Amino acid sequence: MFLDLITNYVLIVPACTWIVAQLIKMMVALAKGDGLDLSYMVSSGGMPSAHSAVVSALATSVAMTEGLGSTSFGIAVILAMIVMYDSAGVRQSVSQQSVVLNRMARELKKHQPLIKLEADLRELVGHTPFQVIVGAALGIAIAWVWLFWAGF
Repeated sequence: MFLDLITNYVLIVPACTWIVAQLIKMMVALAKGDGLDLSYMVSSGGMPSAHSAVVSALATSVAMTEGLGSTSFGIAVILAMIVMYDSAGVRQSVSQQSVVLNRMARELKKHQPLIKLEADLRELVGHTPFQVIVGAALGIAIAWVWLFWAGF
C-alpha cells in the first residue's frame, strides 16, 4: 500500500510541483529585496500561484497517465478551472479589500490612540491573472517533463 502511494505519479508530481512553486515564490520575494522569509513556503498568494501549479500538474498528470478521454481527466480539469478562477477572482478581491481595511485601521489608530484594533488582515491572499497563468504553466511543464522522462 505504501509503495502504491510513493509511486503514484498523480499524487507525487503535484506535491513536488507545490514545493517548487513555493520555493520560486520565496526566491521572487528575495530578489525583490524582501529578504529570506521561510513563511513563503506555507503562505498563499504571490508569484507564482502554487494553487494553479498544483491543479495544472494534477490535470496534466491525469491526462498523461489515463488519457484525455478519461473521467478522471474531466474531473481534474473542472477542479483546476474552479481553483484558478477562485485564486484570481474571489481571493484577489479579498486581498484588495484587506489593503483598504488595513489602511483604514491605521488611520483610526492615528486619530484615536485609545482604541485597540486587532492585527492587520492578511493582504497577500489571492493572485493576479498573470500569477495564475505562470502557476498553471509551471504545473503543466513540471508534470509533462517528469512524466515524459518516466515514459508516459
